[in-house]
Amino acid sequence: MEKPIILLVRPQLGENIGKVARAMLNFGLSELRIVEPRDGWPNPSAGPSAAGADVVLEKAQIYDDLASAVSDCHHIYATTVRKRGVTKPVITPVQAAQEMHINQGRSALLFGPERSGLESDDVTVAKSIITVPINPKFGSLNLAQAVILCAYEWSKTQNLAIPSKSDILPPAPQYELDAMIAQLYAALDKKGYFYPIERTEATQRTLRNIMTKAAWNELEIRTLRGVIHTLDKKARPRDTMSQKRDKKSQEN
Repeated sequence: MEKPIILLVRPQLGENIGKVARAMLNFGLSELRIVEPRDGWPNPSAGPSAAGADVVLEKAQIYDDLASAVSDCHHIYATTVRKRGVTKPVITPVQAAQEMHINQGRSALLFGPERSGLESDDVTVAKSIITVPINPKFGSLNLAQAVILCAYEWSKTQNLAIPSKSDILPPAPQYELDAMIAQLYAALDKKGYFYPIERTEATQRTLRNIMTKAAWNELEIRTLRGVIHTLDKKARPRDTMSQKRDKKSQEN
């Protein structure tokens, strides 16, 4: 399956084109076509807004008219919140993504100018209209937001990796959690926390429930055990952080 083309029709600001490029690359899209950019091309304002998605801007293709831009496309979708008097199927970004996933041939997603959106003549070249449920009292999406909605739904059909998963450490084994809880009980017992004595078991049960709600990983448990150990031992003969701050403020 070929990736869909993002096609901007008469975009106005270079900054918005850069933001579109950034949104595209976030979700694995790289082919950008631009029809009659108002301020010409290349646009020096696009680069900074792309935030590193320069490869999209460098390969962007410029066209003098929409017909030329879509001449090699087989499935064209027009994004608009209104039908603009054109009778065509109206689908959501999710439905469009599902279609593009199984379609043979090239697909293109059309996005209109920031101020007015696609004109009726632009929409006529499309096979379907893509729209989203939106607040009827404020139906204004900026260009990059509209691209993100469609690109994100398409990316879900590609099973792109979720970056944050690699940063999540697995939960610690139960014996490490038990050791931390036992350490906490011992430290609290020294301070006379478990009072009255007949409520000790119920209080410890509540504390265990609190401590087991979070899936602590090994690093977190080591850190918490260090905190408990520090609070449990006698204070060292050195300045606390608050004392250091007080001294520094006095010196100033």
